[in-house]
Amino acid sequence: MLNILAIHNYRSIQNLVTPLGSLNVVTGANGCGKSNLYRALRLLAETARGGVVNSIAAEGGLQSTFWAGPEKISRAMRQGDVPVQGGPRQARVRLQLGFATEEFGYSVALGLPPPPSRPPPPQPPVSAFTLDPEIKRECIWGGASYRPASSLTERDGSVLKIRRDRKWQVINQHLSRGESLFDHGSDLTTTPEIYHLREMIAGWRFYDHFRTDREAPSRQPQLGTRTPVLHHDGRDVAAAIQTIREMGEVEQFDNAIDDAFPGATVEVKKSDSGLFALRFTQPGLLRPLSGAELSDGTLRYLLLVAALLTPRPPPLIVLNEPETSLHPDLLPSLGRLILEVSKQTQVCVVSHASRLIAALEEDTNCHSIRLEKTLGQTEVAEQGMFDEPLWKWPS
Repeated sequence: MLNILAIHNYRSIQNLVTPLGSLNVVTGANGCGKSNLYRALRLLAETARGGVVNSIAAEGGLQSTFWAGPEKISRAMRQGDVPVQGGPRQARVRLQLGFATEEFGYSVALGLPPPPSRPPPPQPPVSAFTLDPEIKRECIWGGASYRPASSLTERDGSVLKIRRDRKWQVINQHLSRGESLFDHGSDLTTTPEIYHLREMIAGWRFYDHFRTDREAPSRQPQLGTRTPVLHHDGRDVAAAIQTIREMGEVEQFDNAIDDAFPGATVEVKKSDSGLFALRFTQPGLLRPLSGAELSDGTLRYLLLVAALLTPRPPPLIVLNEPETSLHPDLLPSLGRLILEVSKQTQVCVVSHASRLIAALEEDTNCHSIRLEKTLGQTEVAEQGMFDEPLWKWPS
């Protein structure tokens, strides 16, 4: 389980360190930075999956992800005695992301390559990829907080080294600046800590873009195969529900449907050609409804149930604004389902729906992270100096 999440220099987040629990709810007003926290967590996952460079490119490039405010916000600026203004930067500009569990911690720092010097003719021209982000530094350490003595694996530029028998051993001197140490050092025998963290991060699941439009694949019959993990857009929901019925918690699934739609049932019809299709039955109807006939809210609720009740529970599941298209009366049912799932899987919910937040916060284990903006900077509301968990970025 993630105990600490740390973000530095990402969009509206200049510096944020927050504790995490088994169930986490990220709330706050529109524009306070909830989506930025969610995106930063996704970037962390993409680092271990080999897609961080493409993900940053999709966001507009590394320059556009950097904190746009001054390097330091002084007390006088906060009090309004002087206007917010910048000055010469004293440190290199880096996007830093990190987390810690009870066993291991990990951090990554990304930056831009140094300005190229143009070689004199007839040398080849400078590369056109001068704005590609580079991974400048990565570190894995033992325990919740970083100390030089607890460091197990370090990557500095293109050099990767591991600590063995209190000595550093270089295992790769030619890492590509666009690739993570997870791409080249994940051997269970020689680098078990890299392997362990890569497998853990690879299991994280993010759901923020379920398709429920008229042309959504989830509304149409689809060729079905065993689907223990629902696709991020929900296209294989019928196969995922059938997989739950054969391999998962059938009673829990039926209870989740009945809690939201009393007396209703959801079945999957399989054609002779192997196509799977949803069938939704409600009291008073003479025939079941197909996926194409379901409302956006009903279909989205079924997608959330299929995602949460996966037969292969992940170490972390993140839901970004799951209340979209749902009627407010469905939110308490969704909250109760999330509470049940959080007993075996760490869950993070980003939401501004008051009824869903209230349903989740009824549980004493729910950890609320309320964000607010101060001078354009995203901060955790009411988090004082002594409330912030111990965190140190590797130098």
